[in-house]
Amino acid sequence: MSLHLQRDLEKLKKEILKLGTMVESAINNAILALNNREMLYVDEVLRLEDHINEMEVKIEEDCLKILALHQPVAGDLRFIVVSLKVNNDLERMGDFAKNIAKRARELMQEEPISTLPEFVNELPNLVRTMVRNSLDALVKLDVSLAREVIAMDDKVDEINRAMYQEVTRVAKENASKTGVAISLLSTSRYMERIGDLSTNIAEDVIFMVEGRVIRHDD
Repeated sequence: MSLHLQRDLEKLKKEILKLGTMVESAINNAILALNNREMLYVDEVLRLEDHINEMEVKIEEDCLKILALHQPVAGDLRFIVVSLKVNNDLERMGDFAKNIAKRARELMQEEPISTLPEFVNELPNLVRTMVRNSLDALVKLDVSLAREVIAMDDKVDEINRAMYQEVTRVAKENASKTGVAISLLSTSRYMERIGDLSTNIAEDVIFMVEGRVIRHDD
């Protein structure tokens, strides 16, 4: 590997980590907005989202520049391909964080309702852990950690399915609360999608290390 290629790859890794840190912060603030019903968290998510979008464009440009200038092969090529995919997944996570924050802003205008404890506590913790561990797995090229992230996705899906049942229950018992319940279900779905994107990153780590795609494995 040439020194120029090595330098550019190190810079790219730092940029991905910087983007990941911003996305983690956006997700944390979105969940705080939802649980604490405070506008300052919404404002912070919207501020971060602008930076996330700018960073995503820059990383894509840098990846394409490296491909054009250095024509990398083997492991270096896999790293750049994965970086492009992770870059896109992180930007989409930022979009979902923004969606959660906007939904939280709407819910602040409504009387809160009781909902599943798993949705309030367990789901946000699972999603935040999946995001953080998928990025750690990427940095450390840790296949075991990546597989742990993938395994956590089943529980996220389970809680999201339970939220559908909860909306049905609320609608039957108190039709006037159906709109609020549906809004909460939307935030559950957004968190579930963030979990899916974390799983994508974890699968890409395994591809980068082992050179094989596991996305469609049974």
